[in-house]
Amino acid sequence: MSETNSGKTPVDFWFDPLCPWAWMTSRWVLEVEKVRDIEVRWHIMSLAVLNEDKLDTLPDEYREMLATKAWKPIRVVTAAWQKHGEDVLGPLYTALGTRIHNQGEGPTVEAVAGALADVGLPASLIDYADQEDFEFDAELRASHKEGIEKVGQEVGTPVIALPGADGEQIAFFGPVVTPTPQGEAAARLWDGTLLVASTPGFYEIKRTRTAGPDFSNL
Repeated sequence: MSETNSGKTPVDFWFDPLCPWAWMTSRWVLEVEKVRDIEVRWHIMSLAVLNEDKLDTLPDEYREMLATKAWKPIRVVTAAWQKHGEDVLGPLYTALGTRIHNQGEGPTVEAVAGALADVGLPASLIDYADQEDFEFDAELRASHKEGIEKVGQEVGTPVIALPGADGEQIAFFGPVVTPTPQGEAAARLWDGTLLVASTPGFYEIKRTRTAGPDFSNL
């Protein structure tokens, strides 16, 4: 099993800061990091990229959201990554998610600018939000492709991947959960998720969502 420099198992997590469900899952993985021997490594993916060839089939509200809100935060995050290194991704995602989701600011330019300030990144990075001919588009799409190809085009964000005990990579979408499990509850969900995800031929377990994202314990 591969290890990070710290000797822990690397867990690669692909996120789009726009998605509230990915945010919930990301906070769960950080809880797991406290009670299991793992280390999270952050990567970007994009709901806008994922759906750009499906716009005609999407509900009007979701299509409008992708067109007007999805590109701005992910461009800024990508630019921060490219100009300041991958180590900024985790702190910036936390700052963005706290503002966008926990504090209800939404994926506004003001929220993104505030998140940059929260983690001490240059304010000038906000200029990438509206850069339609995006300087780092190729890097954004490459990271997105790396994550989504592990699980297929029929899912979204988040994608989680880690090395399995037999050398085969374990990768999956989700889990979708609310509120975020904490402590040993987080560990139990992690253990169960790995059990089913590592079972040969296992693809899906699902039930209808009856509640929206609950950020009250974050």
